[in-house]
Amino acid sequence: MNFEGKVVLVTGGTSGIGRETGKQFALAGGKVVLAGRRRTEGEAVVAEITSAGGEASFVQTDVTQEDQVARLVQATVERHGRLDIAFNNAGIELLGAVTDVTEADYRKVFDINVLGVFLSQKYEIPAMLKTGGGVIVNTSSIVGHVGMPGASVYIASKHAVEGITKTTALEFAGQGIRVNAVAPGAIATDMIDRFAGEVGTDGRQQLAAAHPMGRLGKVQEIAAAVLYLASDSASFTTGISLPVDGGYLAK
Repeated sequence: MNFEGKVVLVTGGTSGIGRETGKQFALAGGKVVLAGRRRTEGEAVVAEITSAGGEASFVQTDVTQEDQVARLVQATVERHGRLDIAFNNAGIELLGAVTDVTEADYRKVFDINVLGVFLSQKYEIPAMLKTGGGVIVNTSSIVGHVGMPGASVYIASKHAVEGITKTTALEFAGQGIRVNAVAPGAIATDMIDRFAGEVGTDGRQQLAAAHPMGRLGKVQEIAAAVLYLASDSASFTTGISLPVDGGYLAK
């Protein structure tokens, strides 16, 4: 993949999938702007990228706050003159049956997982239109395609991401903007460790066994899918959700 000269914005870029994807975009020549709430972690990723010869910067951002998202996109355009690619990846997990989850839990998950994508697209798209178009990839999940007991609000939020992705893709397909989602299975990250811990002492093994390939996915495997969707190789692809799930959804 060659992203030489492309300006790439990654939310949720301080750890896990976002961190690895930002690094891969930079190694492929992209000018990467990482966003997240944790400045220390964000600056550490920037240092990793620049030490490897890539170009990156960090903008501390809470994607649930509209003024901060607007400033993030503005800062990206002011620094680089344009925005070509956005990976809207910020998200959190939550276990809990619908009868157990509180209203505060619901609002927290939907604010980050859904409102965060909505606000990001709201400001990314006008910036992209000014230079003829661009590409957006949103992070969904395999549970954006199916149900799963015990995670009602998280699953509902990922179904919402699927809906936003498809609708936005249709709205801007004729204006040079492609919008897709990546739908990871269980990936070996800090988030999945927290999730597995709530499942039980053998939670990681249970999650791995649920995938026909018998293992957790790697962040590099999700990054590869995102770079594909953002590349010219996917130039006729919009409005899809690409599962990277070790066969989970084939069952």
